[in-house]
Amino acid sequence: MKATLQNYNVRMQRVLDYIDRNLDGDLRLDTLSRVAAFSKFHFHRQFAATFGLSVHRYVQLARMKQASARLACATTQSVTAIAMDAGYETPDAFARAFRRRLGQSPSSFRSSPDWAPWLAAFGPLDNARNKLMQIIFDEHDVTIREVAPTPVAVIEHRGDRATFGASRERFLAWRKAAGLSPETSPTFMVFRSERCPDNPDDYRADLCVATDHPVEANPMQAKAGLIPGGRCAVLRYPGNTNNLEPAALFLYREWLPASGEEAGDFPIYSRRALSRIPEIPAYEAVVELFLPLK
Repeated sequence: MKATLQNYNVRMQRVLDYIDRNLDGDLRLDTLSRVAAFSKFHFHRQFAATFGLSVHRYVQLARMKQASARLACATTQSVTAIAMDAGYETPDAFARAFRRRLGQSPSSFRSSPDWAPWLAAFGPLDNARNKLMQIIFDEHDVTIREVAPTPVAVIEHRGDRATFGASRERFLAWRKAAGLSPETSPTFMVFRSERCPDNPDDYRADLCVATDHPVEANPMQAKAGLIPGGRCAVLRYPGNTNNLEPAALFLYREWLPASGEEAGDFPIYSRRALSRIPEIPAYEAVVELFLPLK
């Protein structure tokens, strides 16, 4: 039974990966059902039953999210070209859909993104992708690694996660001004609270980028910090990384009690191998989640 369920979910995951890689390509129901190797007469119901939203809705959200990322990452691509890539016949249709979904026009979002409605708008997409997360991990996915201490620049986020976009914007602006490329300067996120604490104002996280240079006083409120060295349990996986809570729960709930190890004195944190936030497609992202050990 477990092997059958895993096979079923692998096929569904294959569809999500295909959609992510082909947002401007052929995403007709017949094509997606062939990718999953399911009957085209039942696939749409199987997809909805697995992910909690229809194939059409999933594709629509994924294309809109990609479009918003292209707008936010200062690409020179025109709004018209982005609209066409997102599957809209006219820029006006794209603008109406964008405003309805995100509460801003595409041009307004490009110049000054409001990240709170962005997070809310794409919550269903992230929830759908996370439906299969609990079956991905087992003890063989975790390695114990000795890591070196890493000096970092830190921008702290304190308060409701709905306002996290503003902290992320400060982080991106500081990193760009400091000349630190995400390809050459690793980016970390230190999770100092649950993803969804009982009191939303208790959410706490640090955005960090590795740097050996002094961090001078600055309007972005970046300051010097350190990712400590030592032994860590490391869980590495590719794919969507907007919600690492399922991976963290696996480490705490399943791996740690069975390992005989004890958690160390620094919070769990992540390191992105390709760390543009949120510019790169989900399928290109590779994240490592580090649980410090004693």
